This record gives sequence, C-alpha cells and structure tokens, in this order.
Amino acid sequence: MKIATWNVNSIRQRQSLVLDWLKRNEPDLLLLQEIKCEDHLFPASVFEEAGYISHCVGQKSYNGVAVLSRRPVEVLARKLPGLSDPEPPARYIEVRLDSLTVGNLYLPNGNSGGEAGYLGKLEFLDALARHAETMLRADTDFILAGDYNVCPTDRDLAPGSLPATDALVRPESRAAFRRLLWLGLTDAVRALHPDETIYTFWDYQAGSFNRDMGLRIDHLLLSPAVAERLVKAEPDKAERAMPQPSDHVPVMITLD
Repeated sequence: MKIATWNVNSIRQRQSLVLDWLKRNEPDLLLLQEIKCEDHLFPASVFEEAGYISHCVGQKSYNGVAVLSRRPVEVLARKLPGLSDPEPPARYIEVRLDSLTVGNLYLPNGNSGGEAGYLGKLEFLDALARHAETMLRADTDFILAGDYNVCPTDRDLAPGSLPATDALVRPESRAAFRRLLWLGLTDAVRALHPDETIYTFWDYQAGSFNRDMGLRIDHLLLSPAVAERLVKAEPDKAERAMPQPSDHVPVMITLD
C-alpha cells in the first residue's frame, strides 16, 4: 500500500501536476492540503477520470484538505475532534481504508495573528495528541499525515533558514510534536532516514530551492502496528523543480 501527503498550495493551479504525479506513482491514497477552494469547486470529476475517488473539506481561498483514493473509503470525520471552535477552518479530514484509519491534517502555521494565532497552533497539536491517544487506547491502526508546520529538530531545516522565534521551531511547537512521538507514534521518514538531510518545503523567495534552503515540515506519523509494516518513506524532491510547482513536495510511504 502506498500513501502520500502533499500540500499543493491551490489544487486548481496544480491540478495538472497532481494528475501527472498520480499517473507516475499510483498511490492508493493521496492526502492533499491547502487546496484553497470550496467543496463544489474541487475538480473531483477530473480525478475520477484518472481513477481516483475524492473527498474534501474545502474553504474559499484558504486552507482546505482532500483525500484521493483508488478504492472507496469511509469518511470518519471532517474536523479534528476536541477543538474549541465548533466550526473550525478546513484543516482536517479522516477516512478509513480497509482496517486503516488515516487523518489528513493542515496544521496552523502559527506566525500570523499574534500570540493568539500561535496558541491556536498549540491547541490543534494538543487536540491531535488527545485524538491519537484515543485511537491508541482503542487499538486502532492509524496514520496522521500532512503539513504539520513544525520542524521537529534543527536537522529538519537548513541552517539560517528560520529565526529561533519562528512558530515552526519554537520550543513549544517542538515539544508538542515530541508528545506525539512519545505516545508511541513513528515519524516514517526519520525511521528509515535517521541522519539524512531531508526537506519537504522550499520557499518561493530568495532562490531557496536552488540554494537548498529547505524545511522538513510534512510528516507521516504511524501507530505501532502500522510502523511495523513500513518499508519505504521519502519525499519526491524532483517535484519542486517542475514548472509552477507548489512550495511543498509529495512525501510517500510504502507499507507491506
């Protein structure tokens, strides 16, 4: 089974890139973030012609998440449980494929909105951890994947690419990410590439991609039984060199 996550930074602008990537890689599930459109504007019919069923939680101009699946899935949730806002922004969708539960998330960046905006990021991470605990107690096999907007350690960003005050690297952000790992979840990429320099995002500004001034902020976290099935995990860096690319690249794992 192949499962990938990709912040596409507008599905309508990257539709052809996504279609091409799907044809070349044939994932069973592709989790998309930052689709930047309402549900009725998502190009579901285009992906259906390519062999993929789609489910999305959209929002006008901002945020938005979607799941593309080669086989039917059951939608379990259209928002992250445990948030204080009863109608939160479009940042989470959860599906079940066979016996596997997959949460697709677009975590708040945390750099806008002042300290209140940052607290919203921490609230999302706290709710995510509590949701993971609930699934672990229920012995659920699951993956929580997407754009976490967290560089877990200093090796997950190019030196000098972010100030220490950035929300992606603040101690509280990293501690919240570690909490997920300490629950027993496995960071798929680091499990197989513990010491490599690996990035999943390069800013559009200042020639970041050509200078390899990247960040690793797109993650797939696996519950224990799923982690035992992991055989491959890596980003597709070549996608960042495509014409008019997203600033993120797909990250795909293979399970046996």
